[in-house]
Amino acid sequence: MGQPPRRDLLSGPIAGPATADSDLAWPFGKLDGIEADDVREAAYEVFFTACRSSPGFGGRNAITFYSAHDHGGSGDNGTGSSPGSPGGRVNGVVQMTPISRVKRALGLKMLKRSPSRRMSSMGVTSAPTSPGSNNAHAHGGGHHGHSHSSGSPGMAFSTMPPPSRPRRPLTSAEIMRQQMKVTEQSDNRLRKTLMRTLVGQMGRRAETIILPLELLRHLKPSEFNDAHEYHIWQKRQLKTLEAGLLLHPSIPLDNKSNSFAMRLREIVRASETKPIDTGKNSDTMRSLCNSVVSLSWRSANGAATDVCHWADGFPLNLHLYIALLQSIFDIRDETLVLDEVDELLELMKKTWTTLGINRPIHNVCFTWVLFQQYVVTSLTEPDLLCAAHTMLAELANDAKKLDREATYVKMLSSVLASMQGWAERRLLNYHDYFHRGTVGQIENLLPLALLASKILGEDVTITEGAGKDKGDTKVVVDSTGDRVDHYIRSSVKHAFTKIIESGTIKSHNVDGKELGATEALLQLAKETEDLALRERESFSPILKRWHPIAAGVAAVTLHQCYGAVLKQYLAGTSTLTSEIVGVLQRAGKLEKVLVQMVVEDSADCEDGGKGIVREMVPYEVDSIILKLLRQWIEERILRGKDCYHRAKESETWNPKSKSEPYAQSGVELMKLAKETVDDFFEIPIGISDDLVHDLADGLQLLFREYTTFVGSCGTRQSYLPTLPPLTRCNRDSKFFKLWKKATPCSVSAEELHHNGPNEGHHPRPSTSRGTQRLYIRLNTLHYLLTHIHALDKTLSLSPRVVPSPRSRFSNHRCHGTSTSYFEHAINAIQSACQHVSEVAAYRLIFLDSNSVFYESLYVYDVANARVRPALRILKQNLTLMSAILTDRAQALAIREVMKAAFEAYLMVLLAGGSTRVFYRSDHEMIEEDFDSLKRVFCTCGEGLIAEAVVDREAETVDGVVALMGQQTEQLIEDFSILSCETSGLGVVGTGQKLPMPPTTGRWNRADPNTILRVLCHRNDRAANLFLKKSFQLAKRR
Repeated sequence: MGQPPRRDLLSGPIAGPATADSDLAWPFGKLDGIEADDVREAAYEVFFTACRSSPGFGGRNAITFYSAHDHGGSGDNGTGSSPGSPGGRVNGVVQMTPISRVKRALGLKMLKRSPSRRMSSMGVTSAPTSPGSNNAHAHGGGHHGHSHSSGSPGMAFSTMPPPSRPRRPLTSAEIMRQQMKVTEQSDNRLRKTLMRTLVGQMGRRAETIILPLELLRHLKPSEFNDAHEYHIWQKRQLKTLEAGLLLHPSIPLDNKSNSFAMRLREIVRASETKPIDTGKNSDTMRSLCNSVVSLSWRSANGAATDVCHWADGFPLNLHLYIALLQSIFDIRDETLVLDEVDELLELMKKTWTTLGINRPIHNVCFTWVLFQQYVVTSLTEPDLLCAAHTMLAELANDAKKLDREATYVKMLSSVLASMQGWAERRLLNYHDYFHRGTVGQIENLLPLALLASKILGEDVTITEGAGKDKGDTKVVVDSTGDRVDHYIRSSVKHAFTKIIESGTIKSHNVDGKELGATEALLQLAKETEDLALRERESFSPILKRWHPIAAGVAAVTLHQCYGAVLKQYLAGTSTLTSEIVGVLQRAGKLEKVLVQMVVEDSADCEDGGKGIVREMVPYEVDSIILKLLRQWIEERILRGKDCYHRAKESETWNPKSKSEPYAQSGVELMKLAKETVDDFFEIPIGISDDLVHDLADGLQLLFREYTTFVGSCGTRQSYLPTLPPLTRCNRDSKFFKLWKKATPCSVSAEELHHNGPNEGHHPRPSTSRGTQRLYIRLNTLHYLLTHIHALDKTLSLSPRVVPSPRSRFSNHRCHGTSTSYFEHAINAIQSACQHVSEVAAYRLIFLDSNSVFYESLYVYDVANARVRPALRILKQNLTLMSAILTDRAQALAIREVMKAAFEAYLMVLLAGGSTRVFYRSDHEMIEEDFDSLKRVFCTCGEGLIAEAVVDREAETVDGVVALMGQQTEQLIEDFSILSCETSGLGVVGTGQKLPMPPTTGRWNRADPNTILRVLCHRNDRAANLFLKKSFQLAKRR
């Protein structure tokens, strides 16, 4: 049937039936458990039943088929006439009508579609000629006539229409069925039910037919496609009965004490899991009929009544009626009302007795439907808004009547409040909702909001804010002029606030630097002037119809808004500078523009605009007294300390941007320092060398404090693993027996690496976010260093500096004891760079790369756990490091990574724990692996580390690797000699035990503890016996 129209989302029981792009509140209450499609189906059933005696709905008058040839072959555009107007209908068929009476009254244009718009092929009708026709076929429905068999029982069904088939206009029943998207199968079942129900009682009133009950009685599962479809249909009918009789009855009902209500509820609940038996002999069906009939024919006082109440309770009746009214909109273009609206509304009127609708309630619902359709169709058809405003005039007349019912008053208030609230949210902020192409909508929306307020009797308050929980304020208004005045002031304030909050005045200039307060005020003044001119050109000419000085009110409001910001800006200044002068001059220009707007707009006022002008308090700037320059320096340094303290509380060490990979706090600090120096030299007084030193000393102290903060990132010791206890290898241990058994089907560490998270030849770097933040710290330190040198050059070479007669610092610089104003800060930064590089390197190797380095290298077996996987990850990590670090920081950082990697390699060889076992035959592979590791750093970058430097740092590791190639007996001999020499025992006599050498951590081939660790990891009998005999070391399990 095509994509469902938007009104499907609006006619259902959802609590907020407005679409997602609309804040229009649904005013008719909530229906639990009934979906929008169910409401629409039920509404159509009520409508069809009420209209059953009308032509085209199975009434007494047979349908006459009209073809195009009957009207001369052309000219019938499918439009319908309104009741009593020329044209009308013949036997239920829509005839040509010059214009719809309803559309003319509401100011809606005729569709003027092509002749085939509402035509159906002769003999291919969407409804059989009588309710008893059994030859209709179920199809999905659509926007045009549906192809199924005609009313002739002898005509065979054909999917291909015969050539040159004559066409006829659609009947009201067919139009309504298409508009409400009811399938032919559902329509046929409804007709059959009515035929069976009304056998022998054709004069029965529609409102006495409890339609869901009759449908349940007469329709059997065999008349549906499958059992599931029947079950869904049955649940819908029972849910409708539950809503009309139990949840929302028109006459109050005590559900807990009424036995019929309890029994009906039980039946409804039972139907949730499986269909109930509706056969003639079913006890459940008899109980259902008794309960429904008893509940439907109740009266308020218990007396007998001839009025049936099953669908006239609030809000069920309104949901059903709204669903009917929404069918007047063309399903192909929902901004348009069908030309047949007169006929359709007249037919809908037949449902009033069943649904408990009267003319005033109809007017409220019709007004809402028109307004709602305007909203959900994205405000594209202003005619709908004008039609809703026209209907509001009808509501105003109805509201004046004295015999209004309480339900009507509640419904009217709810609808008007929803419409007024939606309209006022836009009028209170019309700068956001209306633009150059849509500003004309205000001309239609404003009268509607004012009329809705008048009907409600609400010349009382307007609510400002987004919700009751957000500090809404209520502003008292007493007339149309005051209300429009408040709309103008509110929207202008919101527009001004949005300029500030949208970030436009906080954006970056062409140099990429953030705009300061001065530039922000200048830009704000420009945008405020643009806003005032846009107000005068676009909005004021429309609003002037309801407010004589609309532009003047807007100008005064903007003057007050900018004045408040200007006052706040001036309150934070202590010295008059050229920037402040520029801000004041721009503010004066803006004030002239706004005053001119007020004067021009209020020229025709009785007082000449004096009243509105008095609201404009002139911008006044207190005289700014130039303070002592040292006080100015102290204030600037204090501002820098505030920046430093903010950094300590909020700095996350994330880069400012990809092109600026350093901390935001460092950028802010150096920006502040540069501004301080630049402003210092712009002050129009002579600047002595002593004053320069005062400024430099204050900045240097600030830099050193910030450097200490940046360098506070822990120590390398926190990342070093704990040394495992020394044990001796046991070739016959249970662990290695299991390892040997597993060897034939083992997978090497390199293969595991290839099958792990870093698959293929492009492994991902393992650098953690914490390590990357350390890189940002290092970049920040180099950023400080670069900018401090620039500041020092500015202070040293400025021609504004004059020597002091008795300078406190003259000897300090002239005699060469200091080469820079910031010497101590520079030294502190260099030390911090060394420390942060070291910590970052150890974190990278011992934490980020731990799984592929210390935890994996040579585990269980050297041959199957070589260094290649670790080198691939290391290269990726070094590549990422080079991408993050600035050029100046890379050499030192990579050198520290090399030191950490070498130390990790040593720990694998000497403190690898019980999972590492080495044979003398492994020496060649280990030596080859270490050469590969050294080669990584020799080839890293473009000469960042000289090969000689790599060799020098690798000397210790080379020595230990050489030890691993020596014979066990030689290692034992060397250990015994060095151990005795180190302990001072000389030569160990017979029966004496060798002393256990202490672990110093300074491993080298001449260290006895180093040799001992090589022996502990040597898997041969000689080493095992020596360690057991000399130190009783435990063997590995």
